[in-house]
Parts: sequence; structure tokens; C-alpha cells
Amino acid sequence: MKTIPLFLIVVVLVVFGPAALAQESKPAAATDKPKEPASKTVSEKPKLGPEELETKFKTTLTKATMSGRWCSIKDGQLGPEKEDKYTIVGVNKVGGDLWIIHARIQYGKKDITAPIPVQVKWAGDTPVLVVDDVAVPGGGKYSARVLIYDNTYAGTWTGGDHGGLMNGVITQQKE
Repeated sequence: MKTIPLFLIVVVLVVFGPAALAQESKPAAATDKPKEPASKTVSEKPKLGPEELETKFKTTLTKATMSGRWCSIKDGQLGPEKEDKYTIVGVNKVGGDLWIIHARIQYGKKDITAPIPVQVKWAGDTPVLVVDDVAVPGGGKYSARVLIYDNTYAGTWTGGDHGGLMNGVITQQKE
């Protein structure tokens, strides 16, 4: 087995300095411009402030219809999809993250209008409705997490001993 004498390594380091151990790299030319980060090269939407996000949320859900599908979950299995529709009459901010959604809820043979207290949490620019054990007239107590994004919604819910998934589109009512 051959070994490199220690003095030879020392001589190389003294003569060539630390560059002797560095990997080759292309020197930056004077005309090279630093590249923009990938996120800057794609057209970005301007970031909205909290007031603008709340206004957009209120506009999205005022005089709006949420129509879509839901399915139950039982023993870890998805049940068949069923259609549902929620007509939102209005939305009011009470304070902090508490809002009241005045909703006409139609499912099965039921058709009710109820003030539903919700918390609105924000995942970046996306509102998430949080409902915890809220009594719905004629319907028991429900909890839910519903994400609203780009005129669509998706979420999960529980009510007593049952629960499920929901999703759909949000349309504005024509006057």
C-alpha cells in the first residue's frame, strides 16, 4: 500500500492554499445577473391585508348558495354521496374571529333558516370555518371544519354518533 508523504500534502497546501482542496466552480462573469427566486418569476397575486380578506370572505358568502355533495363515514368507510344545498342569506362579524352566518339549510325533507355561530380561522389567505358543538334547530349538535377557497368549499363534520365529508361550489344569487 502506497502512502503520500505528509510533507507533500503540506507543500501542496502551502503552495496552492485552501483552493487545492476546493471543488472547481465557475467564476461569476461580470455580465451574469443574479437569478430571481422561482417564486418571483411566476405572476404573484398581491397579498391582501386582514380587512381585505374579511371583505372578500363576506362578499363570497353573502347572498350565496353552497351546493355540493356529502357522504357519511361509518366504521372508517365512506357512504354513498348525497346532494345538499346551503343558502347563505348574510354574514356578520361579531368580533375577533367570531362570525354569524345566517343560513337556510336544506337537507332531506328539512328546510330551516338559522343563525350559525362560527369561528373563522385563517390558513394564509384561506378562511376555515370552525363550528364546535353548535345546536342546529331541528338537527342536533354539530361540529365542522370547512375550508372556503376560490368559490369552492370542502370539509368534514360530525353530529352525535355520525359524521362525514362535504364539498361543492359557491355561487352568488342573481338579483
